[in-house]
Amino acid sequence: MRTTGLLTTAVVGATLLITGLSAPASSHPKETGKRVLVFSKTAGFRHDSIPDGIDTLRQLGATGGFAVDATEDAATFTARTLRRYDAVVFLSTTGDVLTTPQQKAFEGYIRDGGGYVGIHAAADTEYDWEFYGGLAGAYFQSHPAIQPATVHVEDRAHPATADLAPVWERTDEWYNYRSNPREQAHVLATLDETSYSGGTMNGDHPIAWCQNYRGGRAFYTGGGHTKESYTEPAFRSHLLGGLRWAIGDAQADCRPENGYRPLFDGTSLDGWQQAGPGSFTLADDGTLTSSGGMGLLWYRAAAFSSYSLKLDWKMASPSGDDNSGVFVGFPPSDDPWSAVDQGYEIQIDATDVPERTTGSVYGFRSADLKKRDRALNPPGQWNTYEIRVTGERLRVWLNGVRINDFTNTDPARSLRDGHIGIQNHGADDQVSFRDIRIKELR
Repeated sequence: MRTTGLLTTAVVGATLLITGLSAPASSHPKETGKRVLVFSKTAGFRHDSIPDGIDTLRQLGATGGFAVDATEDAATFTARTLRRYDAVVFLSTTGDVLTTPQQKAFEGYIRDGGGYVGIHAAADTEYDWEFYGGLAGAYFQSHPAIQPATVHVEDRAHPATADLAPVWERTDEWYNYRSNPREQAHVLATLDETSYSGGTMNGDHPIAWCQNYRGGRAFYTGGGHTKESYTEPAFRSHLLGGLRWAIGDAQADCRPENGYRPLFDGTSLDGWQQAGPGSFTLADDGTLTSSGGMGLLWYRAAAFSSYSLKLDWKMASPSGDDNSGVFVGFPPSDDPWSAVDQGYEIQIDATDVPERTTGSVYGFRSADLKKRDRALNPPGQWNTYEIRVTGERLRVWLNGVRINDFTNTDPARSLRDGHIGIQNHGADDQVSFRDIRIKELR
């Protein structure tokens, strides 16, 4: 929260009377200092699920440790009032709901680092306000009848989708959008248009996405038309994860992601080979978890010279004392020490010295620890690395934040043509990986 202290219930109540708010109910869990405003004004079609959505968001606030206020009074949208909130939820708003001064106040709020969460008809809102259209990501165009459909989860590290299965079957009113948000937003989940009738987006149909937008954070989900949506555990988890990211309680890479192909998609280890002792266990949910060691699971099917490698990882130990890493730039070998001696390791270990801790180029260059600490999710939660190799330059992003920039000067460790791998370090080190993908660069 960007204010200097948490407002008490009495102060909030007094302020509501001054600003004309219709005394929104609040949840008051053991608060972390974070507060969310739920806005559900409608100037067009009104969804009868709005009260269910408000109740659910209050319950999620109690679960997630943040306070929730709810209102339909657009007079709330002043710079002074909005700065109390870490995110504003547009819950099935429709039509023109804000005046020009209110729009300007909200634009300033987003530019100052505020969060936005759009649910369902939030995409059917403010068609003549360009800033809002970019923030929401896409505008509503049409929808078929309510029916079951298959949702494919594209990003399984974002907190909004990390707890979902790769394939999510659910019933809702499925929006078609006037444009595809994929080029400017990070798509989290898409609809399978062959699984239902009435899809019009030519087979690429995003239904949930996130983005960093003009200084703020924006998350949108197309679900939430029906009252039943708000009783679904999976949809509630989806909403809570989006809220946690929007208020800054969880980190994720929300940069657009296009042009990657899978090296490990959760089903097959074709092209991979284990070197040395230990192994990785492939679970039904598509994760690889290290055991034993010290060994290396490496991709023998191809070497790479200029590329962006992305993968998701998490540590099991609550203390963060698990050890693993991602190796790049090493020659093919059945000896895992070949990667150690002739390649570079991007470390995963939260408790070691700076040049050997998470985000470091092991033994050579520490990560920017302040940036690393702000970007890092705790043990038990997923993180995303991007490791970008261009020539002899190696850069590392953690959850979308660049934390390391290293240039190799050792001919024996040239990065220009090498393999990649993930390490299993020791019997007590359990680190999981999934969704290993690569984009080759010119």
